[in-house]
Amino acid sequence: MSNILIIKHGSLGDIAQSSGVIQDIFENHKKDKIYLLTTKPYFDLFKKNPYLTDVILDKRASKFNLIYLYLLMKNIKKFNFSKVYDLQNSTRTNFYKKILFPRSELDKWSSSETTLPKDKTKEEFDKNPVLNRFEHQLKISGLKTYHTMKPNFSWSCENISKLKSEFNLEKYILLFPFCSPHLKQKKWPFFNELIDIIKINFKDTYKIIVAPGPNEIEQAKQVKADCILDNGKPVSISQLSSLIKESTFVIANDTGPAHMAAHLNAKGFSLFGSHTTAYKVSIERENFKAIQVSDLNKLSAEKVFNRLKEKI
Repeated sequence: MSNILIIKHGSLGDIAQSSGVIQDIFENHKKDKIYLLTTKPYFDLFKKNPYLTDVILDKRASKFNLIYLYLLMKNIKKFNFSKVYDLQNSTRTNFYKKILFPRSELDKWSSSETTLPKDKTKEEFDKNPVLNRFEHQLKISGLKTYHTMKPNFSWSCENISKLKSEFNLEKYILLFPFCSPHLKQKKWPFFNELIDIIKINFKDTYKIIVAPGPNEIEQAKQVKADCILDNGKPVSISQLSSLIKESTFVIANDTGPAHMAAHLNAKGFSLFGSHTTAYKVSIERENFKAIQVSDLNKLSAEKVFNRLKEKI
């Protein structure tokens, strides 16, 4: 029996996407113990993952914080990991590799760099869809892949019957009109107009709700939808997963919750402008699709509603 380490720091959408990869690593290492190194926002969440033995916290303090770095490396080294699967593939995790396994390559450390196709640069390789890159990484590492291309994020869910009872949630459309402040190009500006059209056409058939994150509660007050909070605080990731999975339909900007919806087999779609493509981020699934346009400011609420009416 060996100890295996997976590294995945975030973000939320990436966490959902990595579910199939983690499951495949488990399937290929059934006799081994699987540990995951992650950051504080996802530490408790990953404790629920059935394919992990345990979770190790990385506070991601500055690389110049030598005391923290020494203690983290000491903690990792005590497990004597025989293999590391770097699913973060960042400059930070490459830095960790240089400390933990300075002269090793694929034999010890699986990453996009150590599994890079010989005929491509990393810049070229990174243009491929996210899940395709993960599948390539695992296959070159000698693993068989069954779930990587079909992530299942359902392990993240929890019972939300109390929350649904409190807000009288039966049939509901869940909207995610938010995005990071520095990624405003991802934000579709017509959610309130869409809500008006939904209410006119569907009357009271569906409740329209939003579930804001910690920095989105004030923004949520500007949306004409019921705001779902847990005792005045944002719902947890596990509660959010269940809200998404049990919804009638999800409409979202290209953000973490959209990727959660895709890999929770929820019905819905995400709105994409010119910032990237749905293909590259591997978001389209059987029930979850994308509306791709060149300019989100020119995508009318009527067009989005017509797509909703077709799919709901």
